[in-house]
Amino acid sequence: MKKLHRIATGALAALMAAGLAGCAGADDGTVNLAFQIWDVAQRDGMQAMCDAYTAEHPNVHIEVQVTSWDEYWTKLEAAAMSNQMPDIFWMHTNEILKYADYGMLADCSDIVETEHFSDISLANASGSDGKLYGVPKDKDTVGLVYNKEMFDAANVAYPDENWTWDDLVDASQKIYDATGKYGYMAYGDDQLGYWNFVYQAGGSILTEDKTRGNFTDPATKMGMEFYIGLQSYDWCPDQTYFAETSPGTAFFSEKGAMFLEGDWNILTELQNYPDMVGKWDVAVLPKCPNPVSGDGRASISNGLSYATSAKNKHMDIVKDVLKFFGSEEGQRIQGESGAAIPAYEGLEETWVGVFNDYPINVQPFIDMFDYCVQSVNNAARPEWKTPVSDTLLKIYTGQLDLDTGLQTMQDIVDEASAEYYEEDA
Repeated sequence: MKKLHRIATGALAALMAAGLAGCAGADDGTVNLAFQIWDVAQRDGMQAMCDAYTAEHPNVHIEVQVTSWDEYWTKLEAAAMSNQMPDIFWMHTNEILKYADYGMLADCSDIVETEHFSDISLANASGSDGKLYGVPKDKDTVGLVYNKEMFDAANVAYPDENWTWDDLVDASQKIYDATGKYGYMAYGDDQLGYWNFVYQAGGSILTEDKTRGNFTDPATKMGMEFYIGLQSYDWCPDQTYFAETSPGTAFFSEKGAMFLEGDWNILTELQNYPDMVGKWDVAVLPKCPNPVSGDGRASISNGLSYATSAKNKHMDIVKDVLKFFGSEEGQRIQGESGAAIPAYEGLEETWVGVFNDYPINVQPFIDMFDYCVQSVNNAARPEWKTPVSDTLLKIYTGQLDLDTGLQTMQDIVDEASAEYYEEDA
């Protein structure tokens, strides 16, 4: 058995000691709540939920505040340390363990109707102790986006549920030969890249108990070897290219035929690239043709949650808002706004329906929930994420061979995780 061993040093020690500022109350009895998010594309959806709550509780006013991703986390930590954290805020799986395990988030177990959420959605809203420190907001999967015109030009059938890694390679080569355009653009990302292929092969990034890395596992090596090896083809840009041009930018500039994309970006891309509407579509991810274990299918699934401070001065009001956000009504509003796929089971079609006026099939994102895999995370991830990514680039550039690189990744994850997990006495 393992137990979490938390270390309170530096900024995190300050986080533990810090309280959080609650909402302000006006002289007329109005309660003003600050709701912090990082995605401007979801502002309207979040505001629609807030307006629906306010319609039933006119004494509560909720202000949706949007900031950029990087600034969001800098501000949130600074706000916690200065006793000024917003009343309601999004929490990402990258960060929830840090804030939850150090006692900064309110326990939301009493306001979440757990029977309406998947195990993955509940896990994404939980701390290391298994308690819910957020209300599940949304869920996602990763799909294969492809350019139909390039497939047509190469006389290649569109991707479907029968596609394997071999079809991905074959189609990429034919498209490159026929058009001179890139095929599949194998960006060295984790959630939008190699993680999916590792799990399709039957491997994993962490051990089942999440206390150690699993990079030296034969199935993990198989997925990594295939994905990294794609860069050796003429039809795939190298990582130097991606350092300056994201695969999405290349795709919508019609430089390449395929890339991996999350459902959370699809509506924005349809709106931002109107000239491309009708030229592209989405398919489920190709499967591993010869997995070490499993059926070869996997798509990484992540999900946000709504959270508040453990010391919010108006906890009853804020928790009531959070309970509404996690209710069928609140989640339906989110889905129908197109903001994201609701975490609430059975409401997926509210999001799908947003795309009825577009010539695109987003159903593959929903179909992949049948075999999705929870996004990789443990308490030490903030410490090992960047070094692991740096090591991956060294494999790509040939500074490290595959076996040495995977062992280095293993050591990085194990050493970082050892500071948090120890054997029970």
